[in-house]
Amino acid sequence: MQSTQANAVTYFVDRHINEGRGEKIAYTEAETGRTLSYAQMAAGAGTVAGALTQAGIRPEERAAILVLDQIEFPQIFWGAIKAGVVPVPLNTLLATSVYDVILRDSRAAILFVSAPLWEVVAPAVADNPYLRQVVVIGDAPEGTQDYAAFTADAPRQDTLPVSSDEVAFWLYSSGSTGQPKGVAHVHSALRATADTYGAEVLGIREDDVVLSAAKFFFAYGLGNAMTFPLSVGASTILFTGRPTPPGMIETINTHRPTVFCGVPTLYAAMVAQMNRDGAPDAPLRVCISAGEALPEDVGTRWEKHTGVGILDGVGSTEMLHIFLSNAPGDIVYGTSGRAVPGYALRLVDENGEEVAAGGIGELLVNGASAANCYWNQRDKSRSTFEGVWTRTGDKYEKRADGRLVYCGRTDDMFKVSGIWLSPFEVEGALVSHPAVLEAAVVARRDEDGLEKPLAFVVLQSGEDPEAIRDALKDYVKEKIGKWKYPRWIEVVEELPKTATGKIQRFKLREDC
Repeated sequence: MQSTQANAVTYFVDRHINEGRGEKIAYTEAETGRTLSYAQMAAGAGTVAGALTQAGIRPEERAAILVLDQIEFPQIFWGAIKAGVVPVPLNTLLATSVYDVILRDSRAAILFVSAPLWEVVAPAVADNPYLRQVVVIGDAPEGTQDYAAFTADAPRQDTLPVSSDEVAFWLYSSGSTGQPKGVAHVHSALRATADTYGAEVLGIREDDVVLSAAKFFFAYGLGNAMTFPLSVGASTILFTGRPTPPGMIETINTHRPTVFCGVPTLYAAMVAQMNRDGAPDAPLRVCISAGEALPEDVGTRWEKHTGVGILDGVGSTEMLHIFLSNAPGDIVYGTSGRAVPGYALRLVDENGEEVAAGGIGELLVNGASAANCYWNQRDKSRSTFEGVWTRTGDKYEKRADGRLVYCGRTDDMFKVSGIWLSPFEVEGALVSHPAVLEAAVVARRDEDGLEKPLAFVVLQSGEDPEAIRDALKDYVKEKIGKWKYPRWIEVVEELPKTATGKIQRFKLREDC
C-alpha cells in the first residue's frame, strides 16, 4: 500500500518540523562554516523535488550524485527520494573510465556534480546517451546548469506516496571482477539501520554531534552522517576534504563532536599523530570503526590517548550498515563482536552446514536492511541473496563465547581504507602500462597491520626496475582511482603459474 508515511523522507526529514526542530542545525561544514537547519533541509529537499519534476525527471529514473560532503548533498539526496526519483551517490575518488561505466549502467537521467569534481567526470558526460541534464554546484561550465539556477524557480513539491518495499536509492559496490555493481535499497531499509545499529549499539541521541570521516557515498558514511543523526534530530559536522589525521584532529578540537566514525587506516594514522601532538580535546562519548578489521593495538592505543573505546564493527553495501559489532561495555579488540540486535548471523562451511564453535566459515546475515538486488546482475543477485540470507564473502572464526573473529575473504578481494579492492582491476591497470608485461596483486599488511596492495610485476625487456616504480604508482592512481595504487612494487623475472597459465597468488601471499 502506498503512503507518504512509507517514504523515507517523512521520517528522516519532514517530521522534524512538526516536532519543533526546524531551527536546529542539522549540518555544519567544518571548512566553510556554512550551516543547514532542519527547516532549511526540508525546504531544500522540497525545492529539489520540484526542480526534478519541472526538469522532466520522472519517478524511478536515476539521479547520479557526484557531490562532496557539503550541505547540498542531503538536500539533493532527500529531494530526489521525495519526488520518487532514485538518487545514486557516487564515489568521489574514481577515475573517468569508472564514472563512464556507472553512468551508463545506471542510465542516470540527471547528474549533480560539485564543481571541483567536474574535470574528472566531464569526458564521461560528453557522449553519454542517457543524461538529459547536468547540474553543477559552483561555477557551471558551458552545457551544464548552475545548481542555484536549477532550483531558483522550482515549486516546493510534496512527498510522493510510495510503498515501503519500493526502491529508494542505489549505492555502487565493486565486485570480485572489479566491475561496479548497482545495489538497490528500499525505503524501509534506512529506518531498519537506524532502529538496529543506530539505536541499539551506537545509542544515538538528539544532543549528539556526529563527525564521520567516511563520506556520504559509502553505505557506512551514509548511515553515520545521514541516517543515524536524522533519526533523532542530532547535528552533524561535514568534512568536505580528504580526512587526514591533522585535519580530523583539528576538526575534533574545533567542533567538539560526541560521536566520531572512522576506519582503521585513519585511526592508526591519528594515533601516530597523537603520539607526537597529544589527543584532541572533545567530549567524545563513542567512536566506531568499520570497513576493515580494526587491529587490536590500534584500538588499545586510541583508547589510551582518548579514554574512549572504539566499537569495531562489520557492515556491507548490501546490508547498508553494520550488522556485527562490538558494543559499549562489551569491547574485545581483535574480534568483530556479536550480532547487532535485529540481525541473525550464520557461519557455514563449503556445504552450507553451520560450523561449530572454533570452526571457520563464511558469514551469512539476515536483516531488514538487506538490499533488493544488484541492478542488471541476476546471477550475482541470486548467488548473494539467498532468501532472507545475504552472503558476505567473509570468513570468520566462531569463538566459544559467541564472538566472531575475522579471518579473510573467501576470494582474493581485500579492503584498502575501508573500500573493497579487486586485485584484477589493479593488475589490469598495471598491464596496460607499456613497460609492464605481467602483474599480480595481493594484500600485504603495513606497520599498523592494515592491508594494502602489493604488486609483483614482470617488465618488458630493457625497462629499468628502479626508474619505473614511482611511475607505475602514479599511473594506477590516474587509471582507476587514487586509493587503489600498489604501495609496494616488486619486480620479478616471472610469476608462479599453474599448468594452464593461471597465476598462483597464494604462493605470492606466502612471501608477504
